[in-house]
Amino acid sequence: MNTEILKKYAELVVKTGINLQEKQQLFIMTPLECASFARIIAEKAYEAGAINVIIDYHDENLELIKYNKAPKESFEKEPKHLALSREELVKEKTAFISISARDPELLSGVDSDKISTLAKTTNKALRNFSNALMSNEVQWCVVSIPTKAWAKKVFPSISEDEALEKLWNSIFSIVRVDKESPVSAWREHLANLKARKDYLNEKNFKYLYYRSEGTDLTVELPEDHLWLSGEEDTKDGIKFVANMPTEEVFTLPKRDGVNGYVTSKKPLIYGGNIIDNFKLTIKDGKIVDFTAEKGEEILRGLLDIDEGARYLGEVALVGYNSPISNSGLIFYNTLFDENASCHFAFGEAYPSCLKGSGNMTKEELIEKGANDSLTHVDFMVGSAELEIIGETRTGERVDVFKAGEWVI
Repeated sequence: MNTEILKKYAELVVKTGINLQEKQQLFIMTPLECASFARIIAEKAYEAGAINVIIDYHDENLELIKYNKAPKESFEKEPKHLALSREELVKEKTAFISISARDPELLSGVDSDKISTLAKTTNKALRNFSNALMSNEVQWCVVSIPTKAWAKKVFPSISEDEALEKLWNSIFSIVRVDKESPVSAWREHLANLKARKDYLNEKNFKYLYYRSEGTDLTVELPEDHLWLSGEEDTKDGIKFVANMPTEEVFTLPKRDGVNGYVTSKKPLIYGGNIIDNFKLTIKDGKIVDFTAEKGEEILRGLLDIDEGARYLGEVALVGYNSPISNSGLIFYNTLFDENASCHFAFGEAYPSCLKGSGNMTKEELIEKGANDSLTHVDFMVGSAELEIIGETRTGERVDVFKAGEWVI
């Protein structure tokens, strides 16, 4: 792969993604297979004035060995050392980059109870760290590059080398690195997202009505909800982009205000497995029934992590006519697939989607309508026939989406 375009990509992540500040520390979480790109990010971070760059490598093969060989009690042990180190990094105002790239079916065939148990213990240990990121204590950004197993899943009918090249080219186009000035292209893109965000905040909808094949859902929004988009601010006022790519404008639903049924439109990758073609029935915010053609036990484990996992924590709007959707690909990677489709999230709500949340306790956030959970997992519901109608607090009804695309 051309080193110059990789440097261009890394510079975009450092300058626009996390907007690294002079003398700030950077922490990179990456699979071993992506180590070379992590090093290029580190190089660009030091050029931008980083005081220190720390890289945390994840080994998929070792993960699989643990699932196949480790005793059951191993999955019940909380990784407290991991939690303490990351909480300390947040205190030091470290910026975080996560490279999201894994084999979508790495853990296919692994005991689903082990997967759900480890997810619960890990999420419990990392709760304070996760809350810090979701509350925008510091900058954070999730990006991706291809790996062999992932590329072959996306392009199964061609050789591994061809699949890698095609996935590289797709990613470069989607994150706008193929533009003459990626930073300028992102500035324009973020301005467009902001315009839609501002419109939705001005309307202050009380309800959103979703209608499509397999979906008939009413979503109530808290009175003090806020719509956010691609560019956010930390509590210290530093702008950053949490996801690259991003095409969404998002907020939180009222915890007990969602009713109806909704059907997934793209596969969900969770716990090294694929959950596909699933339908949820929701009453007073709670998922009371579900089915899935594939991965139903994995889905059950996700929903049983805690009580809050059966409630929704995010509602996100994404036009079907987006670069990712128009690629015609299913990426089997939530970072990309969620930005090709309107989506919701199981679990924890983003506190920043409520006015005045910076001074609220957990109890106050819940009272205002925010969901509380150890998990936050996005799933895709948007399609070419999706229609969304918004209803204001004065009863005015406004078309928001028609035929899967923004009306505004």
